[in-house]
Amino acid sequence: MPVLLAHPDWKTPAPVVLWLHGRTANKELDPGRYLRWIRAGIAACAIDLPGHGERLSPGGHDPEFSLRAVEQAVSEIDSIVESLADPPFHGVFDLDRIGIGGMSMGGIVTLRRLCDPHHFTCAAVEGTTGWLEGLYLERAPETPAWVVRHDASQVHKVSAASHLGGFRPIPLLVLHSEADRMMPFAIAKEFVQRLRAHYTRVRADPAMIEMVTWPETGAPQEHIGFGRFSNDAKNTQTAFLARNLAASNPAL
Repeated sequence: MPVLLAHPDWKTPAPVVLWLHGRTANKELDPGRYLRWIRAGIAACAIDLPGHGERLSPGGHDPEFSLRAVEQAVSEIDSIVESLADPPFHGVFDLDRIGIGGMSMGGIVTLRRLCDPHHFTCAAVEGTTGWLEGLYLERAPETPAWVVRHDASQVHKVSAASHLGGFRPIPLLVLHSEADRMMPFAIAKEFVQRLRAHYTRVRADPAMIEMVTWPETGAPQEHIGFGRFSNDAKNTQTAFLARNLAASNPAL
């Protein structure tokens, strides 16, 4: 599995975040994100999603492949985490303090994985949703042009909204542009509302879910990188991860 690994010093056990990029991107995208984590004392493990980066395959970037890529990526996460405990790493990845997150399609993978038993401490997603029925099946007027039709059973299988009963409440940060033209804000907001209701039903504090949004950012399609608020978004995410993973430098 092609991965990008980064660590604050490769000597001291540090918390680690498994990061999943979006469709058409790769694990090396956005090094500023990883640099902030390193400065805060957090290690990074970023993978190439199926059909992307060093795993590039014909049609791998096509929207028709998205749900198959999501399903495959969800199934790969546990083996990736387990590999971080391999002897050559000498225990520098503290798997008792592990977060997960992703952008766009990577966020979809993240939210679906959290619906099954896991040991993640916290999660952070951006420009994404776990309510895939709203994206693919209901096809609201604001549905973006890239969305293609998928079989309903496949949508339900990988949609976090269809599996919320298994979502163990953990701290979750959601970042989104309200003008996002690739992943409509209304669909992202609906999932957050459903997830907060689930937290309440299982007697967890719905305030564990933090949603930070901007009316518009100037980013391409209002979806990629948060434009002039990019620095704010990265700093907000890093502070959230450092706080919840008990990083060595949580002030950054």
